[in-house]
Amino acid sequence: MKQDVKMRTKLYTKKGDRGATSLYSGRRAAKFDPRVAAIGDLDELSAAVGMARVGYPPANEALRSVQRALYVIGAIVSAEDRPTGMDFGEGEVEALEFEIDRIEAELPELGEFIIPGEAEPSCRLHMARAISRRAERRVAALADPAPPDAILAYLNRLSDFLFVLARQADQSLGRSETPLRI
Repeated sequence: MKQDVKMRTKLYTKKGDRGATSLYSGRRAAKFDPRVAAIGDLDELSAAVGMARVGYPPANEALRSVQRALYVIGAIVSAEDRPTGMDFGEGEVEALEFEIDRIEAELPELGEFIIPGEAEPSCRLHMARAISRRAERRVAALADPAPPDAILAYLNRLSDFLFVLARQADQSLGRSETPLRI
């Protein structure tokens, strides 16, 4: 007896089996293309931010907002232009700056580098921060067309935001920061 199986679109398309992928713009690009690498780093960053979200619930909504922004940034980078209806501007940068200033005002002044690793939530945030720096470098290296200035500024502030969140996480858990002594 034949069972009725609901036909679904398959997740795999086999179109990338030979080392190329399609960008949102429609252009096919090698999987080692700088634009594809930047999109991959943004995707990895979003996953790391998700891990940080799970590990530090007080920042859940703020980090979810970051993930949404990263998807918009990824779409813009993949479209090679600003897709209709996808706005990304100085407002997103200013929102991060506001949060950085608000959190930093609650933290002790920092006069030296610190070594990450005091607690799991802050480690997750520091890992996301490091991935953020890499994604920023990859996106900044893109040309023809170059990403909008607001995207570069946002990615630059994002690593600062993740840094102050990591410090906040340590403080909320009663952990002291370990200064770097060389």
